[in-house]
Amino acid sequence: MTKKNKRYQDQPYPIEKAIKLVKEGSTSKFNGSIEVHLITTQIGLKGEINFPHPTGKETRVAIADEKTLAKIAKGKIDFDVLLASATMMPKLAKYARTLGPKGLMPNPKAGTITDDPVKAAQQWQGKAQFKTEIKAPLIHLAIGKVNTPAKQLEENFLVLVAAVGPKNITKAVLAPTMGPGIKVAL
Repeated sequence: MTKKNKRYQDQPYPIEKAIKLVKEGSTSKFNGSIEVHLITTQIGLKGEINFPHPTGKETRVAIADEKTLAKIAKGKIDFDVLLASATMMPKLAKYARTLGPKGLMPNPKAGTITDDPVKAAQQWQGKAQFKTEIKAPLIHLAIGKVNTPAKQLEENFLVLVAAVGPKNITKAVLAPTMGPGIKVAL
């Protein structure tokens, strides 16, 4: 039996070719994600992106009100981002031990305390956040699903590279949920 040749993984490909190879190399029987793994020049890079096309993962946004507080008290946390007004913060203080460790406690630095939470909720719908790992200069982010058209994946990738900054990226790899990673030429 001959060994499978994996030499194509060693060289960087242009983004169009890399996306094609990643889609072909996906071995999952479900519609998996296509992820970008970036090695950056420094630790501590973080920011927010508004992708031009959907990535397949919806951000569940909740606005702090009496109903939401009742759910939190029961232990039901069914949101990814919690927005609050400054007047609601004293009531939320009781739940800081529940929300804090999960990174859900609203704070001004993250932009989750606002005067108009309803308007802010609409802005949070299409946002994705990126940040490097704590001990390594790596950023991992999904840019779409395997069945997403290649052009949309390419545009999402280019928006991510522009947001992180091409000077800050030393290596980029595209990978499906299940399958080999493909290096991308920047």
